[in-house]
Amino acid sequence: MDLSPSFIAGAADSFPAAQITFDRFHVVKLFNEAMDQVRIAERKEHDALKGHKYTFLKNRENLSDKKEKELDEMIKLYPTLGEAYRLKVLFNDLWEMPDKPAANAFLRQWCSEVDAAKIPAFMKFANTVRAHWSGFVHFVTSRITTGILEAINSKIQLAKRRDRGYRNINNFINMIYFLCGKLKFDYPLYFT
Repeated sequence: MDLSPSFIAGAADSFPAAQITFDRFHVVKLFNEAMDQVRIAERKEHDALKGHKYTFLKNRENLSDKKEKELDEMIKLYPTLGEAYRLKVLFNDLWEMPDKPAANAFLRQWCSEVDAAKIPAFMKFANTVRAHWSGFVHFVTSRITTGILEAINSKIQLAKRRDRGYRNINNFINMIYFLCGKLKFDYPLYFT
């Protein structure tokens, strides 16, 4: 699930024995927001950072050669951004941890490095990590994501927009089954 307090509370109430796994997509999104806050703070002081939002948010392998060179230059010119980017790249190693003890050790080390760097947006994210520790660590064993649920929800929202509402809820539910249920309608090709 994502890190929504209502989702966490609902899961704890309805499934008290369940182990929560936070979705990688939502965690990376939250972390990228912290990275962008660092860039925005630096941008207020340095006009050269204008237009480089995605230079810092994209993974290095997805950057063009030109953007990669610009990234290297900005990391050297702006030490706070450089440290933030280093911590961002380091955090991505969490997803490849082999087991829970390794993930626990990694997160402890990463959080201590964030505390040493004293970057406010990252310290806030590190506090989020500490508050939801087990959900972050549990990902390395479960590898569960909400991708399929997000895709189904997208189909449902598309059906709702396309038909501009339904007369009753049963018609809407039937359309959801029709679109998302992978129903097969093998009609006969020839009549005898």
